Amino acid sequence: MKEFDKNIFGERLKYLRTEKGIGQNLLSKELNLSNASISYWETGKQEPGAEALFKLANYFNVSADYLLGLSDD
Repeated sequence: MKEFDKNIFGERLKYLRTEKGIGQNLLSKELNLSNASISYWETGKQEPGAEALFKLANYFNVSADYLLGLSDD
């Protein structure tokens, strides 16, 4: 069984954010999340909860599986 890799999640989140051309501050405001959480997720210091994962997947129009590293689409 595959284990959750916080680094894959962080890399994909940062990639999606920078591709959209937005900073952590704007993303946190748009999704009503803390800026610190986004920073911690991107650096692999913490992992997101289900609600945050849902918000991020919808915002970036990707699957939660993609964000979590379970798929490459």
